[in-house]
Amino acid sequence: MTTYNAPVEEMMFLFNNLKDNKNYNEIEKFKKINSDLVKDILDQAAKINQEIVHPLAKIGDENPCIYENGIVRSPPGYKKAYTKFISDGWTSLSCDPKYGGQGMPKTVSTFFEEMLSSASLSFKLYSELSIGAYNCILHHADEKIKNKFLPKIVEGKWSGTMCLTESQCGTDLGLIKTKACKQNDGSFLLTGQKIFITSGDHDLTENIIHLVLAKIPGGPSGTKGISLFLVPKFNVNEDSTVGSRNGVNTLSIESKMGIKGSPTCVLNFDNAKGFLIGEENKGLNSMFTMMNLERIIVGIQGLGIAETAYQNSLAYAKERKQGKSNSNKENQTDLIIKHADIRRSLLNMKSIIEGQRSLAFWLSQQVDVSLNHPEQKIRKSAEELVSLITPVVKSFFTDMGSEITSEAIQVFGGYGYTKDQGIEQLYRDNRITPIYEGTNSVQAIDLVFRKVLNNKILSKFVTLIKDEIKNDKDKVELKKFSKIIEHNLSLLLEFTNWLEDKNKNNKDDVSSACNDFLKVLGYISLGYSWFKTTKVSLEKLSENKNFYEEKINTAKYFFDKIFPRIESHYNSAKTGSDNIMNAKFN
Repeated sequence: MTTYNAPVEEMMFLFNNLKDNKNYNEIEKFKKINSDLVKDILDQAAKINQEIVHPLAKIGDENPCIYENGIVRSPPGYKKAYTKFISDGWTSLSCDPKYGGQGMPKTVSTFFEEMLSSASLSFKLYSELSIGAYNCILHHADEKIKNKFLPKIVEGKWSGTMCLTESQCGTDLGLIKTKACKQNDGSFLLTGQKIFITSGDHDLTENIIHLVLAKIPGGPSGTKGISLFLVPKFNVNEDSTVGSRNGVNTLSIESKMGIKGSPTCVLNFDNAKGFLIGEENKGLNSMFTMMNLERIIVGIQGLGIAETAYQNSLAYAKERKQGKSNSNKENQTDLIIKHADIRRSLLNMKSIIEGQRSLAFWLSQQVDVSLNHPEQKIRKSAEELVSLITPVVKSFFTDMGSEITSEAIQVFGGYGYTKDQGIEQLYRDNRITPIYEGTNSVQAIDLVFRKVLNNKILSKFVTLIKDEIKNDKDKVELKKFSKIIEHNLSLLLEFTNWLEDKNKNNKDDVSSACNDFLKVLGYISLGYSWFKTTKVSLEKLSENKNFYEEKINTAKYFFDKIFPRIESHYNSAKTGSDNIMNAKFN
C-alpha cells in the first residue's frame, strides 16, 4: 500500500510568495484570507486526507462498487468517511456563504483538490461533480432553484452529476437523443439514456442532482437545440425535503481499469421530472460553466496522483539496495537512489510536479479574478487567460500523470508491477484522466483551432511571460534561465506562425500538430512558473537554505533536462501530415 504526506510546506510557499497577481489582491472579499488561516485549513485538510481518505484508495480498488437489484453500493468504509468529510465542511470550502459555504478562494480550494486526488481519486469523485453542479446552478439557475437545491449540495447531503454522454455521442453532443417535453407547470419530463456518468448513483447521499443535456422537441438541430435540465434522483418538496422517487434509474455500472471505488453508471430517464437551467436551446452555454472548471480539476487530479507516485518512489529509492553506483569503491550494494538513472527519474517527477503546482496556483488566481473582480475589463482579461491555459492544465497535467506513474513503476521494478506496493494502481487510476471531460486530443484541437488561430489570447500570455523576465534577465543567477525562456518563446511564435500558414491550405497538418503544440505551451508555462520560483528562492535563500537551494537545483534540472523537449515537439510537428494521411494500414 502507498503512503501519502500532504505537501503543505510546498503549498504555503506558493501562497506566501507567488500570490503576485495585482488584480487578485484587489478582490475585497479575499483580503481577509491570510497565511495563518490558510495554513490551518491545509493542516486540517492534510489530516483527513492522510488518515481517513488515503486508506480508502486500496479498499476501493480491492472492493469495487456493487450493483445489484437496481441499487449501487459504495466500497466498505466509504459511507463513514463521507459522513466525516461533509461534517467537517469540506464540500463547502469554496462555496458562497449565502448557501452555507465558507467562501474560500480558488487558490485555497485548488490545494485541497490536489490533496484529495493524491489520497484517493475514487473517493474524491463522489463529491467532485457536486462542486461543478453547484457552480452551474449558481451562475445559471433562477433564485427559486438556487434556494431550493444549493444549500443541500453545499452541505454535501446531496451530490451532483453531469449527464452529457450517450451511446451514439460523446464529443459530438449535437447527436444527443434525450428528449425534454414541457409540462403545463413549467417543468419538463425527460426521456433518454446517459452513459459513463461518474457517481451517477450511490449510497453516500440522500439525493443526487443530475444536470442533464437534452433536446426540446421542435428546437433547432445539432448543438443549437440543446438545453440543460436539473433532474433529481428523488423529487424535492417545496421545503427542500426529499420526496418521491423520480423517473431516474441505474441500468448498470461499468467494470473499469481503475477508479474502481467510484461508480460509473448507465442512467435511464423515463419521464423524469426536471427543471430548465438557463435559457431554452442554450444548454451548452450553461454546461460549459461546469465543464471548464471541471477540466481544471481533472488536471489537478493528474498532479495529485503524480505527487503520490513521486513520494513513494523517493521513499523506495532511499531504502532499496541494488547494484553498485559508479562512485562505489567497495564490494557492497548501494541504495538505488545513488544510481544516476534513478535520480534522473526522480528529478523528472519532482521538477514537473512542482512546476505544475505553481502553474495551477497561478491559474487559480486567474479564475478568482475572472469571477470576482469588480471591473468587467479585468474579469474579461483573466477569463481569456483561463480559457487559454485550461486545456493545457487538463491535458498536459494528466499526460504527465501517466508519464510519472509509469516512471514510478519503473523505479520500483518488479515490485512496482505487483499489486502489493500500490504503485500500479496509481497508473490505472490516473489513466482515465486523459480521457474524461474531453479527451486530451480534443483539448489540443480546441486549443489550437479556437484559442490560438482565431484570437490573440496567446500573444497576451507571451507578453505576460516577457514582462516577468525583462527586469531580471541580466541578473547573473537568472540570466541563463531567461535566455532559455526567450529562445523557447521564439520557437512557440514560429510554431504559431507555421500553424497559421498551414491552416490556409492544409488543415491536416494543423490537426496532426495540435498535440505537439499543447505540449510546447505546457512546458513553456512550467518554465514561466519555475522562473518565478527561482527568483523568489534566490531572494530568500538565507531564510531557509536547504529548502530554497533544493528549489534552485530542481529549477536548474528542469531548464537543462526537461525544457529541451520543446524542440523535439516542434521539429516533429513541422514535418507535416503527409505520411500520416497517406498511410494504408493494410
